[in-house]
Amino acid sequence: MSQNTASPQQPPRQPRQPQQSTSGAWASGGTMFAGVLMLVTGVMDILQGIAGIAEDDIYTRVGDYVFKFDLTSWGWIHLCLGVIVAIAGAGILKGAEWGRIAGISLASLNIVAQFLFLPYQPWWALFSMAVSVFVIWALAADKDYGSETW
Repeated sequence: MSQNTASPQQPPRQPRQPQQSTSGAWASGGTMFAGVLMLVTGVMDILQGIAGIAEDDIYTRVGDYVFKFDLTSWGWIHLCLGVIVAIAGAGILKGAEWGRIAGISLASLNIVAQFLFLPYQPWWALFSMAVSVFVIWALAADKDYGSETW
């Protein structure tokens, strides 16, 4: 007697879909939001720069502060920084690796610039610094950045 030792045919295995963790989903969504925030921050910096260049007395100093700059100089700084930040925001939304690197670098630079701008617009500077901290976190935490475009 011969025994049939052939095993019954099993259906082919389906490849497991990688499950994205909750923190990964937050970071991925945060990256897209970071790109939008960088575009908005860039445009706001451009407008802030234009206001500083056009009217040197549009901002008033709130108290005495160690770092003193001419407001026209601040206008040019904000204008140039705003253009570069907006370009980096567009790069982030396209999923470009240079956008991520530039975004982290420019958000860090924006924190320093807004800190120095505190005596002129304290609430806006604090808000802009907080947005930049979020942008840095979102871009640094997303491990899958650049693997897909939006």
